[in-house]
Amino acid sequence: MIIGIPKEIKNNECRVSALPVGVESLVRAGHQVLIERSAGVASGIADHDYETVGGEITDSPEEIFANAQMIVKIKEPQPSEYKFLKKDQIVFTYFHFAANRALTEAMLERKITALAYETLQTQNGELPCLTPMSEVAGRMAVHEGAKYLEEPMQGRGILLAGVPGVYPAEVVILGGGVVGTNACKMAAGLGANVTVLDINLNRLRYLEEIMPPNVHTLMSNSHNIREAVHRADLVISSVLIRGAKAPCVIDRKLVSQMKKGAVIVDVAIDQGGSVETSRPTTHDNPVFVVDGVVHYCVTNMPGAVARTSTYALANATFPYILKVANDGYKKWVRDSHEIRTALNMTEGHLTIKEVAETFDLPYRPKV
Repeated sequence: MIIGIPKEIKNNECRVSALPVGVESLVRAGHQVLIERSAGVASGIADHDYETVGGEITDSPEEIFANAQMIVKIKEPQPSEYKFLKKDQIVFTYFHFAANRALTEAMLERKITALAYETLQTQNGELPCLTPMSEVAGRMAVHEGAKYLEEPMQGRGILLAGVPGVYPAEVVILGGGVVGTNACKMAAGLGANVTVLDINLNRLRYLEEIMPPNVHTLMSNSHNIREAVHRADLVISSVLIRGAKAPCVIDRKLVSQMKKGAVIVDVAIDQGGSVETSRPTTHDNPVFVVDGVVHYCVTNMPGAVARTSTYALANATFPYILKVANDGYKKWVRDSHEIRTALNMTEGHLTIKEVAETFDLPYRPKV
């Protein structure tokens, strides 16, 4: 199979979708790998590193899209890339279709085969290709939240840890999954007073056992969310429904009742956001203020720490990329639960029910 690794063009997206060791393994398995020039430079990987192991460097994305049978990316195809995509071409990347109807319809029109990292799921419910970036995003959320709490950033002027004789910041984390757990670790380690809310009591029991004494668990319901958000200096929202649009857990009225200069980091923005006042932002212009509350809603947070993120993600995605390259996606849709759950569309049809229901579009079950 011919596999294409284009350079990412989303705003400040510095990750690359394959490591030299992965390219080497693909070449040894008999595949041809095309890498766009400078695709890995921002992640600390030179073109020579790919060439040394058998990768072929190309000068344009057009060449990659025209020749590759499978495109492996990090972020969803950008509008300028739509025209390059071909019928039945496999595209393996983060799509987050439920947050973007225009992208969904464009990919259906191009009749690609879309395999999405974020919906690839093991039989025990884990999301192995989403987990590493959720770990990064959870840790980054605390970094960014702490920064934007500073007065020059329009925040409340609060140090997350406080100092002797002064209270630390109140950090509220909505969702105790991978993002929430990593955010808890970071915020607690910095000395903040942390409250984490989740709808799963067993998850809360687990967090209660492993977290330090400055982390408090709370059942997630409308009353508890409201009370916690009222007292919060920093809110990190990490709610997730696999493949579907994120539920709104903080409405405009509640935002207006928050402390002035408080910060919201909406990590769920990739899936449409979980705060009514959220809208996607970029690393160039990451925040905006609504009712005196600073909103950080960057849709590719891990792209800012590309050297860490590239290695973490490629370690997780490569085994599935190799499977599809070796045998084609149809075999693995039949034989592999993971690849079957990754398949979001093929032949111009949606094969993921959650996205079809979000946009009221036709749905065809997977083969």
